[in-house]
Amino acid sequence: MLKEQTPAIDFTLPDSNGNDVTLSNFKGKRIVLYFYPKDMTSGCTTQACAFSSAYHLFEKNGIVVIGISKDSVSSHKKFKEKHQLPFLLLADPELKAIQAYDVWKEKKMYGKTYMGTVRATYLIDENFQIIKVFEKASPANNASEILKYFQISE
Repeated sequence: MLKEQTPAIDFTLPDSNGNDVTLSNFKGKRIVLYFYPKDMTSGCTTQACAFSSAYHLFEKNGIVVIGISKDSVSSHKKFKEKHQLPFLLLADPELKAIQAYDVWKEKKMYGKTYMGTVRATYLIDENFQIIKVFEKASPANNASEILKYFQISE
């Protein structure tokens, strides 16, 4: 995992419409950059819907929310449409940002070991510095933990 108080790493990835998005274009804003394993799975849907429910608070406070997984552009498009997600989802099938942010790790499930994206969230400030890292972010609580960190309430 990248450490707090280090510069964010820039990248360019396609969004759910296939348009390139460059992270540094959001310099000057606070950014929630969250990495998740897979579209349409229960934990990832819970997390995305929690961000969606709180999105008006993030937007009102000038905070950009960006989700990244190794899923394809078309998978992200379906995921966004099905759950009406109002924030950016970026496709990283070549693992550019996933590896740069050190969230491609060995995982175990049902006795099998494999490589995959671990759920983690980076908060990036206006100066493009990582100010907080949520390792092993909770799908249900991640959005509310971030709002609490920024001292934002309804």
